[in-house]
Amino acid sequence: MYGKPHHVPASFTVLNFPVADVEAAVDDLRSRGVETKIYDDADFPTDPRGIMREGGPLIAWFRDPAGNVLAVLEE
Repeated sequence: MYGKPHHVPASFTVLNFPVADVEAAVDDLRSRGVETKIYDDADFPTDPRGIMREGGPLIAWFRDPAGNVLAVLEE
């Protein structure tokens, strides 16, 4: 990977990490200082820990150091 001049972070999820347990993955990420994205709109309702529990598999979003959106997604 390399830096890109005038980088603009993606506004959508660029990479999903499949995990066996989203809650455990979120706990691990948060213990390392990673903030999960809390959505408070009807399209992406997340709980206070940043986990979306409706409309599909459990998923939680966060940003990489460059600001791109990543996610952990329960298999």
